[in-house]
Amino acid sequence: MAEAAQTPNVAKAGGIMMASLFLSRILGIVRESVINARFGQSSGVLDAYYNSFRIPDLLFFLIAGGALSSAFIPVFTELIKTDREDEAWHLFSSVVTIMSAIVTVFIVAAWVFAEPLIRFYAHDPPMLAETVTMSRIVLPGQYAFFIGGLMMGTLYARQVFSVPGLSPNIYNLGIIFGALFLTNFVVPSAAGMSWGALVGAFLGNILLPWYVMRQMGSKFSWRFDTKNEHVRKVFKLMLPVVLGLSLPGVFVLILGYYANAYGSKGIVAAFTSGNQIMQAPLGMFGQSLAIAAFPALSQFFAQKRMDAYRDQLVRTLRLVFYLSAPVAALMLAGPTEIVRILLEHGRFTAEDTARTVPILQLFAIGIPAWCLHPVLMRAFFSIQQSVRPIVVGTATTLLFVALCVGFQAANLPHPMLALAGSLAAIVMVVVMVFSINKQAGPVDLASLTSGMWQATMASAAVGGAVWLAFSLLHKFGVTSSKIGLFLGSALVFILAAWAYYFVTKFLKMPETAYFNRALRRRSAPPSDG
Repeated sequence: MAEAAQTPNVAKAGGIMMASLFLSRILGIVRESVINARFGQSSGVLDAYYNSFRIPDLLFFLIAGGALSSAFIPVFTELIKTDREDEAWHLFSSVVTIMSAIVTVFIVAAWVFAEPLIRFYAHDPPMLAETVTMSRIVLPGQYAFFIGGLMMGTLYARQVFSVPGLSPNIYNLGIIFGALFLTNFVVPSAAGMSWGALVGAFLGNILLPWYVMRQMGSKFSWRFDTKNEHVRKVFKLMLPVVLGLSLPGVFVLILGYYANAYGSKGIVAAFTSGNQIMQAPLGMFGQSLAIAAFPALSQFFAQKRMDAYRDQLVRTLRLVFYLSAPVAALMLAGPTEIVRILLEHGRFTAEDTARTVPILQLFAIGIPAWCLHPVLMRAFFSIQQSVRPIVVGTATTLLFVALCVGFQAANLPHPMLALAGSLAAIVMVVVMVFSINKQAGPVDLASLTSGMWQATMASAAVGGAVWLAFSLLHKFGVTSSKIGLFLGSALVFILAAWAYYFVTKFLKMPETAYFNRALRRRSAPPSDG
């Protein structure tokens, strides 16, 4: 009974994170809609704005920002769960102090050399001065992301998921506020979004978690302890990521580099818009369930309960694929309707939609793989293994680069870069599944592949029906007006969701149990208490 009481409630945590990240992705889409309506793709302003984030992104990659929290959480969790709280806070204080010094040095260097770095990356863009200005504005926000990731890691380890889930929402609201209001008062006007991003980064990633940590009695003091065994363990886990080229870490950088090479206005913005829409299911399903399962996987490993670890991993992977596969099918079947509803407003024209649609479709092919990746990465980090996934990630990154070079050498159109990313992501996830099977003991691959196959077949059937429905709506002119487009698309997508649920329920997929419980709770009579 004691052991059961100590088992983390992954379903509850997953629900909290899914709701938080769902809101974040909705705000992300609203953000893209506002930005595109304000400037449009053809002006080149958005190309400059998006290029301004490449140097901060490169900084995040060079210091392995994502790996920092992933390496920190298992060690911190192990100390907390084994009643060594003072050691846990000593670890936190030391890592924060050390990383503050490192990140500050990198930010200053990137600020100074922003112009030559951007000129190299963006192939001498026409709006170079504006790009450099905006890049220097957002650069300090990287400190908030690095240190905020550690602060949120302490909350995850103590099963607090609601507060970290608010951070990306605050960040998105900052950019939206900048696009709607600050752009009217600064030069260049697009820099208003940069200032909004900077303020949102510090509010959501530093001030909010700092306030909650203080309320929970967390301890912090500046200390530069590089000799502590737990500190060394964190950086040892993180080192392979620094030396590797994990595909998700450099995907946007590489994609932007080759997209810039085409030299046409709007292409970088089109890739960014397509990627942002594709990222919605990744955040809602992949990242949310990965974050929710991570403390549980770390705890099971610390307690040497590997059967529970493998069971939790397979159930999480099946659920992520179950949720992401139909979304990929919908984006393949109705990309024009999705882009028109989400982005075609203001200065975002039908021409911009036509530029974005094929990119979104080819991104959609890799959605399930992109969603599975964060779960698999955390599966490795939870058993304090970081070398193997980075080797796999580096190999698939090289594959991605080779595909990009090959497609451009063959004079294939620019949307093929999105296909290159999808293919590389699929290869990466397949290899990682077999690798974790060897590393953590035999997982139930039969159950995993069976669930994926059933979800794929159900998604394909529903996707075909959606394509037919949109063809009929278009034939009869229903989607010619904005109201008809919205109402018709909403009806099609709702019916598609129910159809997918009933098909998978007919196939007796256990994942439908989550929705059965939700439906029972909604239909249950109110309590008299």
